[in-house]
Amino acid sequence: MKKLDPYSRIGQIILDTGIFVSSLALAYVIRFDGNLDNASRTQFLFYLPWIVGARLLLTWKGGVYSFVSEYFSLSDVIATGKVHALLTAVLLALRFFYPFERFARWLQLPLSIIMLEFLLAFAGLMSVRTLLRTRHEAAGNGQPTKEKGRQRVLLYGAGSAGISFWKQLNRDHNVEVVGFVDDDRAKAGRSISGLKVLGNGEALGQIVERHRVQELIITIANCSRTLLSRILAKCRELQIPAKVVPSVGEIMEGSATLTQVRDVGIELVLGRDGVRLQDVKEPVREAYAGKRILVTGAGGSIGSELVRQLLLCRPQAIAILDKDENSIYELEQELRSTSPDSSLESSVCDIRIRERLMPLLLSFRPEAVFHAAAHKHVPLMEKHPCEAVLNNIYGTQVLLEACCQVGVERFLFISTDKAVNPTSIMGATKRVGEMLVQHFANGPTLRRLICVRFGNVIASRGSIIPLFHKQIASGGPITVTHPDMVRYFMSIPEAVQLVLHAGSLGKQGEIFVLELGTPRKIMEVAREITRLSGFEPDKDIKIIITGLRPGEKLTEELVGSTEQVCPTGVDKLLMIIPRPLQNGVLNDVANLVACARANDVNGIYRLLSSMEIGFQPKCKQCMNEIAIDTLLCELCASQKVRSVQVGMEFPRSAAMPCRALT
Repeated sequence: MKKLDPYSRIGQIILDTGIFVSSLALAYVIRFDGNLDNASRTQFLFYLPWIVGARLLLTWKGGVYSFVSEYFSLSDVIATGKVHALLTAVLLALRFFYPFERFARWLQLPLSIIMLEFLLAFAGLMSVRTLLRTRHEAAGNGQPTKEKGRQRVLLYGAGSAGISFWKQLNRDHNVEVVGFVDDDRAKAGRSISGLKVLGNGEALGQIVERHRVQELIITIANCSRTLLSRILAKCRELQIPAKVVPSVGEIMEGSATLTQVRDVGIELVLGRDGVRLQDVKEPVREAYAGKRILVTGAGGSIGSELVRQLLLCRPQAIAILDKDENSIYELEQELRSTSPDSSLESSVCDIRIRERLMPLLLSFRPEAVFHAAAHKHVPLMEKHPCEAVLNNIYGTQVLLEACCQVGVERFLFISTDKAVNPTSIMGATKRVGEMLVQHFANGPTLRRLICVRFGNVIASRGSIIPLFHKQIASGGPITVTHPDMVRYFMSIPEAVQLVLHAGSLGKQGEIFVLELGTPRKIMEVAREITRLSGFEPDKDIKIIITGLRPGEKLTEELVGSTEQVCPTGVDKLLMIIPRPLQNGVLNDVANLVACARANDVNGIYRLLSSMEIGFQPKCKQCMNEIAIDTLLCELCASQKVRSVQVGMEFPRSAAMPCRALT
């Protein structure tokens, strides 16, 4: 005969039936001191099937049997109590308001029977489920605690995530958890779910030594960057590895489970508390649901993440466009695998070629356009300013004009913090791109045009993080341009989600700014990456200062001195109050494009300097400001440096550029 499984639904029903019968019987025995007369026995036998049947029905309908006994918790206790209190309330109502005296007085239940039956039944249910859970946990932790060879692990964080992690780890993993560490002093010395809180972070060194800890796991689901850095510094000092549990966002989205701990990377140290798509307000989803959406520069870091998050908003179709065929091919293959039911169109196209762009837009008919295509590498664009103008400015103009013709409803331009008081060609061209968007927003055709500025994106192509990793992998040195250089950092998913928010809010040429938190020194970032890679900076891996590169600033600004910001109601997203746009933007753009096509670098510098965008070119030799009228560096001229004019992309014999300017 097959053995009954007490954890199964049938097993629980049989156990509960026994509990309900016993509870009613025991209530009568207690009430009458074990001396039941004929009337009491008759009343008991009459009510027994009704009360037992009602309790089983309420337990079933109340969803109690859907609770997993192995994980029975306080919330399950409360839910079960509410379900069974309902029948007791009905019995009490009948006891007080039904006229038993007139019809059948022998059916009137004593108050003590009603209350005792409820208390006994509830206590029986809780006792059985607690025993089942305890039995399951004991079976899962059957190995002796001190078994030789098991990894001795310390958990940092005795909150809900830490407790859940401990229970799961205790069942499924061959490790020995020695205890908790928690910064809440009120928890020190107490036991939580059978595991002791050994102290706070300040006592970490003593705890590690006393309990021979081999590994620390940070069980704070959304650990702040400051606390994370402090814990890691202590772990390095104690020479023990540290890992971290996934964030709440990753767990909610299903991309990770609680026990999938990972090594701490620089992305976690630099990044901030993550955001989840589930947190996005419904109007944001509605802005893109059922729409036909085009993303330019879709093969890049920002463009590809835009496509991934937009697909989750269930658009009608998405077109991915880039002039790099390899990146488009790779993104298409990824999306065909992860979102096979999505309507996806891929195009290889240069947005500067109007004759290629227009047929694509007329065929696809996008309702929303995200313009992420741009040349973004600052030093390279200093060498090739004509290319920067043609791609970042002229390409944006061509796309805006094409969107006017096909009736695009929403246009979002990805800008940069380098557009504020730019010292680089890249920053200046992106600022002119913002002005173009605002000009078209005031026109008769397009209305919902928006710009979004943000800073350095962690792990994007061409950023310092992948560069530092490569330099460490090759044995160093790590190159830092200046010891005092600082930058803002944010993760790609976070930046993109705020872009989607901005796209749903913008109406007419607004510029949105992402609140990027506290900037970090690049030197500190280099040292942190070195330590996370298992090396000691300056000892194992050298860090050398190479000097500022052309166009670089020591610090970046998010908002200009004449710009005013206001809140948007969305966390980490601000809006710059629109200002009247200067006249003649299209004329300036036409002149810039003409200079770029003629390879007139000096003309580009003069025009950008005259456009009131705060652009101030600097000498690539000494970083001194260059006179706008002559484009000469007075300092280098006084020191007789050969040819101090701004360099050209293709040097001419009549104006040979300085070697530091090209």
